[in-house]
Formats: sequence, C-alpha cells, structure tokens
Amino acid sequence: MASADLDVGTYLSRIGFSGPSLEPGLELLRSVHTRHLLSVPFENLTVHSGGRVRLEPGLLYDKIVTRRRGGFCFENNSLFSWFLGELGFRVTLLSAQVRNLKTGRYGPPFDHLTLMVAADGGRWLCDVGFGAPGFWAPLSLDTRAPQEQGHRVYRIREDMGMNFVEWQGEGNGGQAGVWTEIYKFTFEPRCLEDFRDMCWYHQSSPCSLFFCKSLCTVLKPGGRVTYIGRRLITTTFPSEATGGSVETTTRELEKEEIPAVLKEHFGIELLSPLKPKDETMTLPPILY
Repeated sequence: MASADLDVGTYLSRIGFSGPSLEPGLELLRSVHTRHLLSVPFENLTVHSGGRVRLEPGLLYDKIVTRRRGGFCFENNSLFSWFLGELGFRVTLLSAQVRNLKTGRYGPPFDHLTLMVAADGGRWLCDVGFGAPGFWAPLSLDTRAPQEQGHRVYRIREDMGMNFVEWQGEGNGGQAGVWTEIYKFTFEPRCLEDFRDMCWYHQSSPCSLFFCKSLCTVLKPGGRVTYIGRRLITTTFPSEATGGSVETTTRELEKEEIPAVLKEHFGIELLSPLKPKDETMTLPPILY
C-alpha cells in the first residue's frame, strides 16, 4: 500500500541525516541535499524490469523511502520538493532542458525537473535527480560567480532570459578549465502535472537515454559508482589534500551477477527480473 503522507522522520532516516536541528535554513538545505545524493540512487530500473514510473506522490514515497529504491529526475526531485515543503521551505518546480554531450543539442521542454528553493534570504538551485555531473550542494541563483564544490566548479550563466548551469572539471564529458553546459532553465513556476508527458517519453522513446540504457548511479564519499547495461563503473575523485585526477575503472558483468551488484552497491532489490540494456540513442527528429 502506497503511503498518502510523508513522514519526515522516516525520510531523514532513509537519507542518513542525523543533524541536531531542522530549522529551515541554508545549513539544513545543504545537508539534506547532499545526504539524499549519498543515499538515494539515480536510476531507471523500473523501466527495464517490467514496470512503469508513475508520479503520484504517495507512490514515490513508497518506492524511494519505504522500499529504498531510487528514481530519475521526475521522481527524486518531486519527492524531495515535497519533503522540503514539509520542513518549511518554499520550493518552486522548474522545467529544464538537458544538453546532449555528443550532439551539443538540448532536449525538449520539460526534459528535466529541477528545483528553486528559498533559504536565508536567497534563491538556491537544488537537484537530487540528475546523476553525473550534477552538483552535490545547492547552487546560489543570486550570483554569476563560479561556485566551487570539491574538484569541480559550477556557475549559473544568464543569456536572454535563459539560465545555463555550467561546470568545469574532469570526467563525465568535462575538461579542466573549460566551461561545459549541463542544462538550461527558466524561472517560470511549474507543477508536477506539466512533466507527465515527458516522464512517459523517457520511458518509451528510443531518443531517450532512460529507454535505451538500464542504469543506476549513486554518489559516494570520494567518488561515484555506476551501473549501465552489463558494466559497473567506479569513479574516484581527486583528494583536496593530495590532488591527482579523476580515476575510473570498469568491470564487465555477467547477467547473473547484476542482482547481487545492485544490492551490494546500491541497496536495491528488484521485485521483477531486470533486462539489462545498453543501446545507442536515436537522434530525435526535432533538435532543440
């Protein structure tokens, strides 16, 4: 039975939060944002195990909190926005368009759901539903200056009413010293219903990454672990103390190994058999 209510204490336990205060300010926002990323995978395994992603809040709570699964942007960010609202934050859903690293083109409107959150007199971009190379802590929307997070640097660039999230760093298609666009968005407030068509598109279109590849990734202290198709990819970030560069190792998986890998690295146990998939995306007929 899906929960009709969000229990804040259970959600905090799910993400491993143990802070002393739930005062809705920037310190709490940063903490729960990072804790969510370290605890809740970014994944689309429902699509490849005979199910369909649905956006009813109670179903999302049951999936991610009760059953300890993850989800893609429409799931993680919409549930996170509900949670933040229960903590007393003012949250606005925003529509974003993700840039394709290979074509340089952007996805259609409502391609990605991201969040604007008010805290301590400022506006903050929060996103716990992107995966790599997403940011780990909220980004200030009130500055165009670079914002450092570990070995990466992010900025919000504005151009003719459109806002662009950009980053510098290594790995995930980025290069040190080069600004790379991740996605673009406007400040127009949206509601969850606005994203339902694109949620279905990402489950059914050969032009979508989520239809073409079975994937799961989660941030770890000092790195990231990612499953795609029949591969397990471990990424280690450079240490602030010792420097170095991003290191990546890939392990090829037999189909029979995948359930154990998902349980060990992501805490996920699927109710139905997974069909591993790693196909090339089809270029959409309309490029944005």
